[in-house]
Amino acid sequence: MTDAPERSSDTCYRHPSRPSYVLCQRCGRTICPDCQTPAAVGVQCPDCVREARASQPRVRRTSRLARVFRPGDRTPIVTWSIVGLTVLVFIAQLIGQWAGADYVTAYLEYYAPFSPVLPWTMLTYALVHGGVLHIVLNMYSLVIVGPLLELTLGRWRFLALYVLAALGGAVAVLWLAPGSAVVGASGAVFGCFAALVVLQRGLGGNPTMLMVVIGINLVIGFLPGFNVSWQAHVGGLVTGAAIALVYLATRHRRRRALQIGLLVLVVAVLLGVTFLRFAIG
Repeated sequence: MTDAPERSSDTCYRHPSRPSYVLCQRCGRTICPDCQTPAAVGVQCPDCVREARASQPRVRRTSRLARVFRPGDRTPIVTWSIVGLTVLVFIAQLIGQWAGADYVTAYLEYYAPFSPVLPWTMLTYALVHGGVLHIVLNMYSLVIVGPLLELTLGRWRFLALYVLAALGGAVAVLWLAPGSAVVGASGAVFGCFAALVVLQRGLGGNPTMLMVVIGINLVIGFLPGFNVSWQAHVGGLVTGAAIALVYLATRHRRRRALQIGLLVLVVAVLLGVTFLRFAIG
């Protein structure tokens, strides 16, 4: 049992000209009505309120998606690494174009007939772009959706989503537009948007506005004069949605082995469809 705090005077310690007979329940100093903050028991002075708030542990607010998947670090390292690598590749493109020998674009862009000879281009095409506006729009979209997905899924799941969505875009181009050369990260970015829609929908969210944005961008891809590979967009969308369904179905820790197995299955299907396209000519 503790003694009651001793009152030091009959005036507010912060406003000496104001008489008062009310004491702070923590420090026992006299406080006027303007300095009183209601507490669980009695009132407290501003200094004690400030001290109590400073001593409380800070709680980080996270989205419902993040609470479900519970990733570790909140820093979107993968997102910024992808953006940085893409910008470096674009700078190399500009240097090559200035020098009159753009080998970067030649060896990284995706041209379906060269797939057996340059198989890595089914992924690296997402790093090269056709101009400043092209890379700015794609990287801006990635910066919007990437950190949220990386926070939600974790770094490796997000990286797998981005890479496999790019691969899915290339496979779609192989089947739907085999004679066209493709560059840009839009297929992978569309896969990220599709994954976010599926995750929000699966967890009871409302992705209507995001679906509208995706729809508008898809329509633009079909309009003449825009020179956009809608095939890569569709391939990225389908692949991203499929991977998000895998993540939803296996989000519990005890299903991690099943999750990895299903991701391997997605890769096998994409590669199998690729080999089938060349097998049938």
